[in-house]
Amino acid sequence: MRILYLAQIVPYPLDAGARVRQYHMLQYLAQRHQVTLVCFSRPSDRPASIEHLRTLCRDVHTAPMHRAPASEALALARSLITAHPFNIVRDDRRAMKLLLSELVQRRPFDVIHADQLSMAQYGLWARRQTPVTRPAKMVLDAHNAYYLIPQRMADVARNPLMKRFLRREASLTARYESRVYRQFDDVLTVTDDDLASIRRLPGLNGRAPRFTTVPICIDASAPPVARRPGARGLLMLGGLHWPPNADATRWFVADIWPLVRAQAPDARLFIVGARPPDDIRALGDRVGIRHPDQAGDSPVAVTGYVDDPTPFLEESAMLLVALRSGGGMRVKIVEALQWGVPIVTTRIGCEGIAVSDGHDVLIADDPQTFAQSAIRLLRDRAFADRLSANGRQLVAQKYDWRSAYAALDRIYSP
Repeated sequence: MRILYLAQIVPYPLDAGARVRQYHMLQYLAQRHQVTLVCFSRPSDRPASIEHLRTLCRDVHTAPMHRAPASEALALARSLITAHPFNIVRDDRRAMKLLLSELVQRRPFDVIHADQLSMAQYGLWARRQTPVTRPAKMVLDAHNAYYLIPQRMADVARNPLMKRFLRREASLTARYESRVYRQFDDVLTVTDDDLASIRRLPGLNGRAPRFTTVPICIDASAPPVARRPGARGLLMLGGLHWPPNADATRWFVADIWPLVRAQAPDARLFIVGARPPDDIRALGDRVGIRHPDQAGDSPVAVTGYVDDPTPFLEESAMLLVALRSGGGMRVKIVEALQWGVPIVTTRIGCEGIAVSDGHDVLIADDPQTFAQSAIRLLRDRAFADRLSANGRQLVAQKYDWRSAYAALDRIYSP
């Protein structure tokens, strides 16, 4: 089949959850079909990434995406006027529409696949621009129930103005999701929890798409990380421009880290992720380090983006996922299970992943329990190793893309 695959970001390198999802999805589909990838590109994207994707796909096309304070302010104004979600309006770009119009008029596609809600508008645009011969099948990989993200962020926001904005965004997003989903033939979600939340949206009782849960998967054949015996690091890993990750970092440092340090004064905290806000940057003595040794004896290191987190994984006794908001499926948990790194997470953090507390991960939702879970992993290496072994077994059984993505065959059939 000829598939037009639309992505909001360049799906390589595999340094973010959305990229991991898109890349292995492309791998699976491109082995069976002719895939044309169309995605936004940003100034930070490397030409080598595009060239690598051309080894998978029949064609790769990009449209520029550059966000600036002026364009963000304009998008906010448009959102207030039109009552469309801000996160949808900000990605409405003429260059992408022109590119898609040219592509669909040049050659027919059997399937138009939009990845994430932000690209649904372009999938629908491409369908409208397609000459009326044989309509393309419409597939949306929704990933998450998106309205839950601003809704949960509003629950923990302290600024009254921000809380009000987030509640408005959640309401607008829920209405937008309900309206958009009805225009697709198939909608994929990454967890059954997200599917249940989507089914609660008003208006889906009538013309509803076929829903299928397909988890985010990884390459389960990769070897585990060789963690150093006696490692004392606690690792927080993930882009800090994403508000739920930034909130998790602030909560851990303010409410949990002092409890850990009181019982383990030699513990070290590694905060690894792109674009840390100024207040998080200030927690560490240097941003831009690429190896734990460069942090000296500092108890907190804030690195910014790193190409390869392996040195920090090797020096860490655990991965921390202290999320209090967000949605979907945290790929970093699945990756850490495969790496053999023990995990302490909140229930929201491991939502939708088939882990069990005390068997694959440790789950804690309050500061005292979270801190004690971290202390246990620092003190009991044998227990930590059992968690690691169980986690790797779970990934091999449920989260390898080669086997789990066979569920797509039912959707992508002539």
